Amino acid sequence: MELMADGLAGHEFDFYSYVKHSHWTGGHHDYSDLHEAAPYWFNYIVPLAYGLDDPRLKDQIRQFVDFVITAQSWDGWLGPETTEATRDLWARFPLMLGLSQLVEADESYAEEVIPAMYRFIRIMQDMLSNDYQGYVSWGRARGHDMVLTVQWLYENYPMDDYHQWVLVDTMKMLIEGAFNWPYFFSEDVFPKQDLDTLPDFNLPYDFQHVVNVGQALKSAAVIRRMSRNDSLLETARNAVNWTFMYHGSPSGAIIGDERISGVSPRRGYLYRAIGDKSFADRCERTAFNALPVMMSPDWWAHQYVAQTNQPYSRPLPESPFFNVNNRGQTYGLEPHYPCCTVNHPQGYPKFLSASFVRVGQHGLGHALLSPARLSTSLEKGENPITIDCQTNYPFENILLYTITALKPFRFSIRVPEWYIPEESYLRINNGHRLRLHPDEESGMHTLQIHAGITTVTYHLGAEIRIEPRANDTIAIHHGALLYALEIGQKVTSRPPRSFFQQPLPEKDILPQTRDYTIMNTTAWAVAIDPTSLKFHPSKSNARDQNRVEDDDGEEEEEQKKDKFGMEEVVHPLPNPIFKPGSPPTFITARACEIEWSYEHGFPSIPPLLRERKCVSEVYQVKLIPYGAAKIHMAELPTLNLSSSASWGDLGGDRGHESDEPKERCKQMVYKEDEWSWQKEEKKARKKQEEEEDGWKEL
Repeated sequence: MELMADGLAGHEFDFYSYVKHSHWTGGHHDYSDLHEAAPYWFNYIVPLAYGLDDPRLKDQIRQFVDFVITAQSWDGWLGPETTEATRDLWARFPLMLGLSQLVEADESYAEEVIPAMYRFIRIMQDMLSNDYQGYVSWGRARGHDMVLTVQWLYENYPMDDYHQWVLVDTMKMLIEGAFNWPYFFSEDVFPKQDLDTLPDFNLPYDFQHVVNVGQALKSAAVIRRMSRNDSLLETARNAVNWTFMYHGSPSGAIIGDERISGVSPRRGYLYRAIGDKSFADRCERTAFNALPVMMSPDWWAHQYVAQTNQPYSRPLPESPFFNVNNRGQTYGLEPHYPCCTVNHPQGYPKFLSASFVRVGQHGLGHALLSPARLSTSLEKGENPITIDCQTNYPFENILLYTITALKPFRFSIRVPEWYIPEESYLRINNGHRLRLHPDEESGMHTLQIHAGITTVTYHLGAEIRIEPRANDTIAIHHGALLYALEIGQKVTSRPPRSFFQQPLPEKDILPQTRDYTIMNTTAWAVAIDPTSLKFHPSKSNARDQNRVEDDDGEEEEEQKKDKFGMEEVVHPLPNPIFKPGSPPTFITARACEIEWSYEHGFPSIPPLLRERKCVSEVYQVKLIPYGAAKIHMAELPTLNLSSSASWGDLGGDRGHESDEPKERCKQMVYKEDEWSWQKEEKKARKKQEEEEDGWKEL
């Protein structure tokens, strides 16, 4: 998050025209009539500023809030629209989410923000009563976002009976007028294959749009909090399970190129509301894999789409996507629609703010594991509590807690589904190692914390997990991390272009904003032998976990010495950590290069098992955490490459003795005169060279 504050996210207010010169603050810049850019920015800058306690970012918030509330219309409308015909409710949804977070983080804002929110709720109620005026498109698809804010007002600032009625009536109309996501997430309706193969899929585009689908995963849970209809619990579970089963990537992202796109590697609340442990596991997988892989190491550039198998990142000769341009998978300021530039930084700030949860009336829990610090109270303020968690998780699976409480309370820690029971333990105040006993549904292990200062050491054992994927491929996990083939890279950059692929004026960019091309310098088309996978832990935290205590404190086995003589401490990680060469852990495997065709200048779907043929010697490859691998292969074909395997197992004629590997490697590395689509790109390349000469002149 500090990189975010020092990077693009923390400086959009200073230079990015759609924020700095937004209609919301008296300017004249926006990328659409939705006027959503500034509200998107506000929705992430609040948790980022307060999560870091950053005065500079807090000052940005102060300036924005002062202008927006001062400019609120006499009838309660918030925003730059001046006529009823131009009043679209949608952009107010992220704005109101940001305002509710602001009051939670800093109660001094309540006096001015809460009345402004109520004034807007009142006019929204009138508009919804008037045949759902202004409730269209994105608003109807994402109505549950506004319901969340109204629920928050009802529970925290309910005011009098009349205002409570206004809130309830508004929630009812928002739900009744929204797109019917519970219907979409039903057995006979939900699309269980790539929409490209379903020409007769006739639901509106709003149901196909991948961002709408991702945001709608919480819709049933949001509605259920108001309706108490418990059948919606199953709807919410089906929504998550089906979306990730039929349209999910191993990194935790939802696959889509503007619309959901099956499981091809070419083409991201619920835990707190429902308590199913799988939701929290999915959240961590997304946060530690799908999110960081789409960011440059310095967090100044981002991708619009990330492919699970992406061996290079460059403008393509043509777009292979449904509704994304040929630069969508490159890193830059605006690789595609600008909405991503102003909206992408939500992830980590909201992950942090959701890390700790209240468990019942007298307990606290660490639900999303990460380094974090909580200051709160129980028993109506009579039991102030601080919880400080120091950890390198997910790169190392040791979490060290220092807890201070005035009175005893119950503390719960989530145990991920992938943990190894016999290698996992807790220690309280450096005492005996204790077994974990997580709750079957929530995954929480609960312990009693006494008054005063308590230290808790929490260690999770993990092992390599192999996830079968489409086309006879596998994804490889260890702990909360996905691992991908390490590919050598060459990075070049130039000043950023706009979404319209035009040079941006110098006044609208900063020196740190660049558009990047990343080309591979080593082979990417490989098959691995899954029986040869070997995990290499961080040397600072590698240890033998052969002794775990029963709850009565009796030893099951004699404690063995730490392999490296290390204590249970948290050593600093390289910064930035999501950068090639930075993560302290990796996996090795035997591999060989295989034939892998191209399509539209990009690797086609992985070859099926019967089509695989080794075309090189067998050699060792390295897999690194996916988030650090900006170019990567994470859904890998497999072959039996053991020393005892026959060449039939390898798919060819004595390939492990071949004298071809050097030549083959050249073919798999980017060389302009060796691409199969050389002719079709020759003209485009010449144009690009001319443009680059122009950049040099500038």
